[in-house]
Amino acid sequence: MRIARFSIDGNVAFGAVEGSTAPGAEGELVLDIIKGIPFADFELSGTKVPLSKVRLLPPVLPNKVVAIGRNYAEHAAELGHEVPDAPITFFKPSTSVVGPGDPITYPSFSQDLHHEAELAVVIGRMCREVPRERVKDVIFGYTCANDVTARDVQQREQQWARAKGFDSSCPLGPWIETDLDPADLTIQCTVNGEQRQLGRTGDMVRSIEDLVVHITEAMTLLPGDVILTGTPAGVGPLNVGDEVAVTIEGIGTLTNKVIKRG
Repeated sequence: MRIARFSIDGNVAFGAVEGSTAPGAEGELVLDIIKGIPFADFELSGTKVPLSKVRLLPPVLPNKVVAIGRNYAEHAAELGHEVPDAPITFFKPSTSVVGPGDPITYPSFSQDLHHEAELAVVIGRMCREVPRERVKDVIFGYTCANDVTARDVQQREQQWARAKGFDSSCPLGPWIETDLDPADLTIQCTVNGEQRQLGRTGDMVRSIEDLVVHITEAMTLLPGDVILTGTPAGVGPLNVGDEVAVTIEGIGTLTNKVIKRG
């Protein structure tokens, strides 16, 4: 099931996305509005609205986004790094999250903004110290993410908080896919229609199971929290006016435009 969060006539709701996004598919996508929230038992209301009549929002508003660095060997190499002995873990604040179609605001303190296409894991229940065999039980679904990074700031400052945590640095969307095997999916990033990144989740150094176990050894994850699983090789610059799109097999495409701050 694809679960979207959207606004219509000033109201915010969740809905199940119905219809096909495959090339050549006929008919418009519609949203069957959900009674309640998707992280608990819910029912479909049967009230349906065309996707074209709503504004898609970030599919979740996470309490925290836990991100993983250098989880693809080729990406680590392109930046001149070795694969770390343990996962590099950092946070992106909730205020960094934007949705599909929302602008990425070029930060005034950077001269070198980069895209990083990533598979995002959405947590479905409160959990900590999750054993490997129970990881699937705590995952609600998956969405597309762009770990937008001020590369010059990342290289200049020892902590990555400003480089990766500025407002609009975490686009998520377009929706959450709950029925998906994430083991070997294609991840693609284009800028103005030109391919920049092309990789597969099967090339992750550490699997999603490894990451959930590692993270929950240290902290409690809450429903709606998000884990960013790392980016494949091919990261590169973004400029004001660029349109960047992250496409993940089985999920869809997340598109955002870069604008000047202020």
